[in-house]
Amino acid sequence: MSVVTSRELNHDVSAVKRAAARGPVVITDHGRPSHVLLTFADYQRLTGTDVSLADAFVMPEEIEFEPVRPEGSAREVDW
Repeated sequence: MSVVTSRELNHDVSAVKRAAARGPVVITDHGRPSHVLLTFADYQRLTGTDVSLADAFVMPEEIEFEPVRPEGSAREVDW
């Protein structure tokens, strides 16, 4: 498992992404682990989901939504 600092991540994101392709990368902030970067395939294996990213954004059904305008929120137009 690779470890990089936040500064190293900001300096060379591409290198850190390449490292994540080989395995999880721990990102430290002020010397403490704060995040883990991994590939989407690794994430799917960890979470047990086998859904494509495109499928994840598809809504299974329509959502009924009727916005309600708060009373007194409209301003009078002064011509």
